[in-house]
Amino acid sequence: MKPTLLVLAAGMGSRYGGLKQIDPMGPSGETILDYSVYDAIRAGFDKVVFIIRPDFEADFRQRIGTKFAHRIQVDYAFQTLDRLPTGFTPPAGREKPWGTTHAILCARDKITTPFAVINADDFYGRDSYQTLSHKLQQSDVNSHAYYMVGFTLKNTLSAHGTVARGVCQTNAANLLTDIQELTKITPTPQGAVHRHEDGTVVNLTGEEPVSMNMWGFTPAIFPQLETDFTAFLRQHGQELKSESYIPLAVGQLVRSQRATCEVLRTPSAWFGVTYREDKPIVQNSILAQVNQGTYPLNLWS
Repeated sequence: MKPTLLVLAAGMGSRYGGLKQIDPMGPSGETILDYSVYDAIRAGFDKVVFIIRPDFEADFRQRIGTKFAHRIQVDYAFQTLDRLPTGFTPPAGREKPWGTTHAILCARDKITTPFAVINADDFYGRDSYQTLSHKLQQSDVNSHAYYMVGFTLKNTLSAHGTVARGVCQTNAANLLTDIQELTKITPTPQGAVHRHEDGTVVNLTGEEPVSMNMWGFTPAIFPQLETDFTAFLRQHGQELKSESYIPLAVGQLVRSQRATCEVLRTPSAWFGVTYREDKPIVQNSILAQVNQGTYPLNLWS
């Protein structure tokens, strides 16, 4: 059974409608999303579902979706503020949807196979898709054994400022036991350091596995996420900015022994434009992979 790729793209829209500028990163004008879909296709994924906002559907379909339509099955799911479990309504004044857990739930009627979840604007690398696809193709649709691609912390840092990362703890079987959200990580000659708001410091080696929101699930996760999201809404549903994030939801499933999550270590370097100064670094990194033969000069020619 070939897996589905679920792309979290709702955040690509601006508050004024339409898409944000999708910057070219490849030598022939490719975006990071181009490389993600390309890697997924050659790793064996046969369907991609984009989670978007309805107000830029037409723009997204024209500028992005049509590019892939003849290469892989393309579908769309819509994340809107009011798509909530029965009995809940958004509070007056709330403008944004409810985070990545909510986004995944909004796509549940589009997915019947094991599936991967990625961010639309993150470059994960060829090895990551191949490793995750191999696991998902062996998964039973009713299994509660899930996966997370674990990137090495030092390969995900920025020299231009602090970053937020989910630092993972695993057992001897590489199963996730906990995720610690550290929001202000800075590289150091010895590895990295995180400073809490109260001034306390966490020293890191740089070799720790971190979550970059690349997950592997089966459809069995949907009722589990709905249960946890409902509990989240009971506690935070009247707040204007609270969000439910998938790393925290998976952490709760693992701690309550309702699921397992194997951390799949990858040597791939994660690329993303956290700061403006990161863009040329990402462009040069992709060009280096093109020169090495990992990608063609023109991705879709």
